[in-house]
Amino acid sequence: MDETYQTYLNRVTKLTRPAICRTQLQNVQESPKFKQGKAIAFPGYAVSSATGNLDKNNELFYKELATARSQLLEQLGEGLLIPVPADSFHLTIADLIWDGNYRDAIAEDEEFELKLRDRVSHSFDQYQQSIPDRRPISWQLLGIGVRPRAIEVYLVSKDEESYFKLLQLRRAIYQNRGLIALGVQQQYHYTAHITLGYFGARVETFDRDNFCDIITDFNDRWTDTDKILTLDRAELQKFDDMTRFYKEPSFPSVEF
Repeated sequence: MDETYQTYLNRVTKLTRPAICRTQLQNVQESPKFKQGKAIAFPGYAVSSATGNLDKNNELFYKELATARSQLLEQLGEGLLIPVPADSFHLTIADLIWDGNYRDAIAEDEEFELKLRDRVSHSFDQYQQSIPDRRPISWQLLGIGVRPRAIEVYLVSKDEESYFKLLQLRRAIYQNRGLIALGVQQQYHYTAHITLGYFGARVETFDRDNFCDIITDFNDRWTDTDKILTLDRAELQKFDDMTRFYKEPSFPSVEF
């Protein structure tokens, strides 16, 4: 499922265009990860960047995202979007296991989580052996786009090296036979994004044309800006729901 750098750029750049926004809005639904505006249990694991409240290198970047999200919510009105707390903003690098599959795994094997952490650590070691040069990667904010159940900001790598390093880390994870045996598998092309909010109960009645106009206005304002997310490491994170992501002291991490 790997794409070349140019193929990735071409695909993701299209996701913020007004025509794509209007097409995507025909299929939006209320997110099942929330009920009456509150996050419901949706546990699992992923490899991600540090969350916004702990990532001091990107403090300004996440602050600007939080401001944009608040402005977006104000313009769209209550009930349409359920915001993601700014403290939990993050860039997911590799989804591992979640919800039903995760619940089944821990029910069948009481050591599942220990095995998962150990094998992710092995993938991190393999990545460091393949790319010994430690240097942060940079991803540039592209704009806001619409998914069937969420609003996201998309990112493109600032250079080919940043894309290659992230891709190599994903390969080390998804080609790890130990992780595959635990049920971890790559299911789709990678699209770098940070979720701002999930669709709520008002999704059936909102003005879709006005919604796209608002999104387009935001993206037009960002056209000439250079908002960069700089990542020096990735880490194993656990999540309880879509608003709480965290790293325990024993969880492995890896430097880019």
